[in-house]
Amino acid sequence: MEENGAASEAEDSELHKKLPISGLYENWFLDYASYVILERAVPAVEDGFKPVQRRIMHALNEMDDGRFNKVANVVGSSMQYHPHGDASIYDAIVNIGQKELLFDTQGNWGDVRTGDSAAAARYIEVRLSKFAKEIVFNDDTTEWQLSYDGRKREPVTLPVKFPLLLSLGVEGIAVGLSTKILPHNFCELIEASISILQGKEATIFPDFMTGGQIDISNYNDGHRGGKVRVRARIEEEDKKMLVIRDIPFGTTTTSLIDSIVKANDGGKIKIKKVVDNTAADVEIQVHLAPGVSPDITIDALYAFTECEVSISPNACIIIAEKPHFVGVTDILRHNTHQTVHLLQRELEIRRSELLEKILYGSLEKIFIENRIYRDIEECETFEAVIRTIDKGLAPYKPQFYREINDDDIVALTEIRIKRISKYDGFKADELMRKWQEELTVTEDNLAHITRFAIDYFRDLLKKYGKGRERRTELRAFNQIAANIVAANNQKLYVNRAEGFIGYGLKKDEYVMDCSDIDDIIVFRGDGKCVVTKIQEKVFVGKDIIYCAVFVKNDERKVYNLVYLDGKTGVSYIKRCQITAVTRDREYDLTQGTPKSKITYFTANENGEAEVISVSLTAQSKAKVKQFDFSFAELLIKNRSAMGNILSKYPIRKIILKQAGRSTLGGVNMWFDPIIGRLNRDERGEYLGNFGPSDHILVIYKDGTYELTNFDLTNHYESSDVLLVRKFDPAILVTGIYFDGGQKQHFVKRFNIETSSVDKKFLFISDTKNSKLLLATTDKRPRLELLIAKTPQKEQHSEEYLIEELVEVRGWRAMGNKLPADKFKEARWLAPLPEPVEEAPAEEPAPEEPEAATQEIVVAEEKQETVEEAAEPIPPSAEVSEEEEPVQTTTIKKEPKKGKGRKSQLGLFE
Repeated sequence: MEENGAASEAEDSELHKKLPISGLYENWFLDYASYVILERAVPAVEDGFKPVQRRIMHALNEMDDGRFNKVANVVGSSMQYHPHGDASIYDAIVNIGQKELLFDTQGNWGDVRTGDSAAAARYIEVRLSKFAKEIVFNDDTTEWQLSYDGRKREPVTLPVKFPLLLSLGVEGIAVGLSTKILPHNFCELIEASISILQGKEATIFPDFMTGGQIDISNYNDGHRGGKVRVRARIEEEDKKMLVIRDIPFGTTTTSLIDSIVKANDGGKIKIKKVVDNTAADVEIQVHLAPGVSPDITIDALYAFTECEVSISPNACIIIAEKPHFVGVTDILRHNTHQTVHLLQRELEIRRSELLEKILYGSLEKIFIENRIYRDIEECETFEAVIRTIDKGLAPYKPQFYREINDDDIVALTEIRIKRISKYDGFKADELMRKWQEELTVTEDNLAHITRFAIDYFRDLLKKYGKGRERRTELRAFNQIAANIVAANNQKLYVNRAEGFIGYGLKKDEYVMDCSDIDDIIVFRGDGKCVVTKIQEKVFVGKDIIYCAVFVKNDERKVYNLVYLDGKTGVSYIKRCQITAVTRDREYDLTQGTPKSKITYFTANENGEAEVISVSLTAQSKAKVKQFDFSFAELLIKNRSAMGNILSKYPIRKIILKQAGRSTLGGVNMWFDPIIGRLNRDERGEYLGNFGPSDHILVIYKDGTYELTNFDLTNHYESSDVLLVRKFDPAILVTGIYFDGGQKQHFVKRFNIETSSVDKKFLFISDTKNSKLLLATTDKRPRLELLIAKTPQKEQHSEEYLIEELVEVRGWRAMGNKLPADKFKEARWLAPLPEPVEEAPAEEPAPEEPEAATQEIVVAEEKQETVEEAAEPIPPSAEVSEEEEPVQTTTIKKEPKKGKGRKSQLGLFE
């Protein structure tokens, strides 16, 4: 017993060594992962179905009698093939039914837009659509296998003759693997398949039932790592209300409204209320708070709510029983070639059927018309019957496409006497002629299978393409800076002495309104600058001289400052910009030496350069102890520049003498017609250089014009805009429009006489069906009309000079009728050049005596000469952190005027 026990323990020990627990778990996990990937979550490339979807389609096909079936019955039938519960089958049926392609449905199937769920399975009904019957099923080309319990047969894959996977889209999560293929447009898929068969390049993009807008610039053909941005379609009903017409894919009206309310509660946007009027079409009304810009609110909705979502596709499919990551174009190409292969197999099967029909029809005709059936009357055995018939057919065998076998002869013996007696040779010939014609067509299609496949796809497009046009608009989106469009929901406070800032210091000094996602820039008296995230209370260093919201890459904001270098005692002056920094890192605006400090500081939103008055200490050796200096004489440098020397003598005080103007000039603006936005990045059409009082003229296709400012947050809907120009009061607008009341085309010219901003004015007829065809701001435009062919004349074009057709009148004037009212097309030609006016000869100006000036060239080694001249040291040398060669400067002294005198100081370039 002991020996047996010892042997058993040894065997157990050896078994544990061979099968460790970790190994068992690893094998089980791999088996489970493989099962979930192949049998549950990831679709097959052949038909685009997951197993549960394939079993549902097969069950519906088996049940199909043309009438609707209760979904509960379909679930029960599908469970004969599906090893899982009824819930997964019901969910899969509803998912397919809501896509409105493969199923005809009855009852409440829910709404993908609102998120409403479908009714219970016992209340809703379903049947296969005509499209599904045509492209999904064919028993002759289907590969079969036994169901999970061996009682039934089910398809391995269905013979789908259409890129169904790309049309429906799919999403699935397996073990360590996921797939997400976005739905594509039905018509575009067919057209792309035709292009592939024609040897052309094909490109497809997602299209969603919920509509909206999509930016596909980073789609990357649906590969992993790609991304699309989907937006709701938001319209500006008026200045107080926005209306959301479409919602992004993957969202519902409920979730979108919740996100809007959450953003409002969080202070990101400011609205009064949200009203959901969704019925047959989506309509969500967003009522704005008083004084809130609709354009900025639209951007904020995209930035902080589900009005814009980002979707990352991940096209993973089963190919040859293994998961593969591919692009949607590869899937389309595979499905297209598979369709060709299936069509070829169907034609081959049909050809075989026709050949057999023709063969049997010929045998039957020979058997009856040659009365071979009489020869078998004397035969005593069945074998003798067969031999007799075979002998009678022998002279005709060479005309058949294959050998005649016993089965063919047996079929002849089964012909009834009644049929023989009523046999009509003429009808038989007609029938076989039809079979022969069909055989000829079939063989021609097989010989030109690509042409046949193209015709097949075109037939699908013709029969089922109506009503399946693209719903999601393809367009490029602008990048929205969240900190710019966020509503100011907080207030910035500062404790300058203690060095704290934040929105929680309500007892300290108020600075400005801000949002809770803003960055704050802080300047301290010791010459340090730091940018930090807004918080309730944060320490940034004592002796704060300035703090404000930091706008990244703002090239218009300029900081003017004077600082005292703690090491040399020299005062430097400089202008700088701070466009990009690392958060919470301190930057020196001085040379970084101990005891350096800022003695004068201003922040200028538009690059203004003021004039300052500098007073030196009474103990300084300079003869002139007070002088003025204009920041306009300095170039704008980066924050690390040392600046120019203002004075080597101690400065008692610096005060602002005169406010300055901007030295940056106007802002160059461009209009990008693709996204309908203004920009400064040289994208699109150049509009011009804009000053603070300039405006933009927008002419819309509905016959209205509007003056707007040139804020980068302005929206101009590309599909509605006809013309965008910089506004000039002298500008002439020429318009060609159709008057819906008089049924005539008119031309008019007018100046913009209104001055209201952000208000539209209708300058064409307000009757129904009136529309603006063309508009231009050229001074001497030319119009070309393409006249259609008539019985009297061939098609031709006529040119007109607008100034000869109509005079300049008020913007409300109707204008003049066009000389030719019936035309196919109207377009602008290159305008005529403006007439050149000769300027009158100018009389020579009288000579003026030259002002007495005195030039003194000062080298670095003769610096004492400047000091002995009792002049303050001007900002005469721009100093950089690196050592520069000795340079010279020129100082021009003007004659004294009155009691004081001013110095015009030259600067180093």
